[in-house]
Amino acid sequence: MEGGDMTDIEKVEETREPRDLFARWFGDLTWPRFGGLLRPEAWPHLESALRVEEFREGNECVVRAEIPGIDPDKDVQLNVSDHTLRIRAERKEEKKTEEKGRYRSEFHYGSFSRALPLPAGASADDVKATYKDGILEIRIPVDAAKAEATKIPVQRV
Repeated sequence: MEGGDMTDIEKVEETREPRDLFARWFGDLTWPRFGGLLRPEAWPHLESALRVEEFREGNECVVRAEIPGIDPDKDVQLNVSDHTLRIRAERKEEKKTEEKGRYRSEFHYGSFSRALPLPAGASADDVKATYKDGILEIRIPVDAAKAEATKIPVQRV
C-alpha cells in the first residue's frame, strides 16, 4: 500500500456485512431500472415451493412434505380436485429471549404450497394424512384396475 491508498482487496476486507459487499459491487438491483429482479415478489415460486417426495408403496401413492414448526390442526390445508393434490401450509414462529438486560426477538413465517398430479386410478375418497417430526405424510389409495388404459374402438364411417 503506497501513499496511504488502499487496494480494492483491502477495501473489501474492511466491509464485514455480505449485504454491504453486494450493494457495493452490484448496486441496488431492486431499483426500478433493473425491473426489481431481486425483490422476493418477483420470484414467488422460489419462496413458496414446498419440498416433497412422492412414491408408490403397494396400492398407495405416498407423498411426504417437509414442514417443520407447524401445527397440523391449524396450519395445513389439503384438498384433492381435478385429479390434483393441493398442499398448503403456513408457518408462524416467534421466539423472544430476555437475559441480563438484553432482549432478542426472532420470527420466521411464510406460506408454502404445492400442487401434485395424482396417478391414474388414484381415489380421493380414502386419503389419509399424518404429521410426525416435521413430516406431513399423505397416503392416497390407487386402484390398479382403474389405472389401466381403456381401449376405445374406432368406427369406420
